[in-house]
Amino acid sequence: MYSVLYVLDLALGIYQWCIIIYVVIGWLIAFNVLNTQNQFVGMIAEMFFRIVDPALSFIRRFIPSFGNIDLSPLVLILLIILVRMLIWEYGLSQIRVGA
Repeated sequence: MYSVLYVLDLALGIYQWCIIIYVVIGWLIAFNVLNTQNQFVGMIAEMFFRIVDPALSFIRRFIPSFGNIDLSPLVLILLIILVRMLIWEYGLSQIRVGA
């Protein structure tokens, strides 16, 4: 059971980094540092958009709009941190019970 929790925690950690990369790419595109006409840049941006945007669009339905500020990545990262902490608490409690 511990290995399943570890893999789940690892997947959530990778997804958390994907959210951070998604936000940074969005900023770089918004400030014209990255050119989306470049095929490689467009492909990478589209990949992270397809990975992260479904979860963010679900959260955006519940968060009010603050103009140009999008708080949904922050909320999603906080939720992932909460789930990861709960996973480790559950895993540690299972280890103590089994010992």
